[in-house]
Amino acid sequence: MNITILGAGAMGSLFSGYLSKGNNVSVIDVNGNTVKAINEEGVRIREKDGSIGTYHPAAYTDSSTLGVQDLIIVFVKSMFTISALEANKGLIGPDTYLMTLQNGAGHEAKLLKFADRKHVIIGSTQHNSSVIEPGFANHGGSGITSIGLLDGDSSSIGYIAKAFTECGFECVTEDNVQKQIWKKMFTNTAASSLTALFQVPLGFIHSNPDTDYLMRKLCGEAVEVANSLGLDFDLDEVVADVEKVLVNAPEGYTSIYADIRDGRRSEVDTISGAVAEAAREQGIAVPYHDMVVHCIHALEARNSKA
Repeated sequence: MNITILGAGAMGSLFSGYLSKGNNVSVIDVNGNTVKAINEEGVRIREKDGSIGTYHPAAYTDSSTLGVQDLIIVFVKSMFTISALEANKGLIGPDTYLMTLQNGAGHEAKLLKFADRKHVIIGSTQHNSSVIEPGFANHGGSGITSIGLLDGDSSSIGYIAKAFTECGFECVTEDNVQKQIWKKMFTNTAASSLTALFQVPLGFIHSNPDTDYLMRKLCGEAVEVANSLGLDFDLDEVVADVEKVLVNAPEGYTSIYADIRDGRRSEVDTISGAVAEAAREQGIAVPYHDMVVHCIHALEARNSKA
């Protein structure tokens, strides 16, 4: 397949690197230094065992010479999704699939400005990654990637899931992929957000009794909201799943952690903020989520004035 990935950050580097093993992959980024590093040295990925693999997708700041793609995967921050797709709309033809594996919820509304419902794929991945330096990513954890169509039988994109699996991402298609997105969001809103607030790796959230308490409170609120939407989650199972991520990637650092560390805007509004927004619509109180959102925005404001 001809695949273009928008964004060469942590997850964009990971996916462009792995998928280039079996596909014609291009990665687009506005940072010229990142593009230069990838074209000169390849995408380097450090695995949990310390080994480093090097892969060779083609990197560009300008996609005008590429032509229409089979699949475009969006890995830019949510606030840049529309501008990234607008800048690269020459890649989108009538049969092009647009896929989001971004953290949080609600991204499909932005993709629908550029493709019809039968060509928008939403998904969730248990893989996580962090940037070591431009073009060099740390692969902190892995798991299942779930994808599904907004409309139609998701088995029709089974060939995309097969291509992902053959390149190292165990991938399945789901007709109820919204449930998988919320399943991933539980970890992001209940654990990743705390790594940003306290500037610690994932393992600290599990090992420290105070952050473990906060994680459980956040899980409780998020499950209540998800179940009000008809998704039918069991709280004990959700907490166990989050704990499994924390135990399996104790030294893992999240993208939102890195955003606060490096003084960037974060995607908290599409993660914890998405839970809080859905809670307001359902008339549910989520004080822990409200606190997390306000705390992270306060850190962003502090960093912007530093």
